[in-house]
Amino acid sequence: MLALLAVLGLVLSIGSATWVVERALRRTRRQTRYGRYAPWIHPRGRIAAPLNWAANSRTLRMLCERIPPVAFMSDMSDVVYVNYVVDADRLAPLIPPGLELQRIGEAGDQAMLTFLNYRHGHLGPALLGRWRRLLPSPLQSNWRVYVRHPRTGTSGVHFLSTAIDRTFHAIGARMMAEALPMHLLDRPSFLVSDGSRIDLLLDPGRGSAPDAKARLSPLPGWPTDGPWRRAFSDYEQMLAYCVPQDRALSVQPWYGRVTRQEISLGIPLHVCVALSGPVGSAAADAIVGDAEPFAFLVPRVRFRFESEERDPV
Repeated sequence: MLALLAVLGLVLSIGSATWVVERALRRTRRQTRYGRYAPWIHPRGRIAAPLNWAANSRTLRMLCERIPPVAFMSDMSDVVYVNYVVDADRLAPLIPPGLELQRIGEAGDQAMLTFLNYRHGHLGPALLGRWRRLLPSPLQSNWRVYVRHPRTGTSGVHFLSTAIDRTFHAIGARMMAEALPMHLLDRPSFLVSDGSRIDLLLDPGRGSAPDAKARLSPLPGWPTDGPWRRAFSDYEQMLAYCVPQDRALSVQPWYGRVTRQEISLGIPLHVCVALSGPVGSAAADAIVGDAEPFAFLVPRVRFRFESEERDPV
């Protein structure tokens, strides 16, 4: 009996200490509408309460910050970019202090939102070598704006949200990857391509992941007109701006730093295939209003996460 009481006392002490630390951390790591500290909700609802607690825990995230990042690789396929050119003043309030929005167009009054969707090819640590092919290939979507760190001049993307269709990957990325505010898609989500058509469904279920639905078809060449003309003189200029984004930037004001996640994609512009077709997304509409989407496809990408670096705000 004494041993049982001792164990119970230890559990209560640890629980109390964790509660105190969590409350203290929430004073600085406040809830936000977008980004890492937007509320995380599992698509299966209340039965996933322990996962909701873990994904929203500031204490667990702080502990995971001590784990050194490792290089990750994936052979991605059917990479679909859905883009919006938007009035810059609409996106600027979504950028955290310490970063600034990249403004485009002749007057510098436009900006760009992209949600990028793809099927991973055996996502996992690069050190696994050929054994990486035993790992699963989840569906992922990254919702990003284009930013700059004014102090260093470094440019990159800032993720408003990211989502994936595997619980383990969602929790792992949320805890371990500073730049990825990862949410969980419901399993009916899919990205299917048969060469003549691409069907995309991002289904959040009852969870906090973003939604989207699209049915897209390849065009015979690059278009000469479209919503992108609000900021770019031709399609190649748009691609040259949107595609070579090999860095993700996020801000941790409680440490006074900007985190850079350096990645390697190496996408040649000539492989990009323009797409046409309807796109619907309540999550996108909430950000861009009535801006028109335009899309393109990169058939395959060799992705590599190289390193995580830090700069002072």
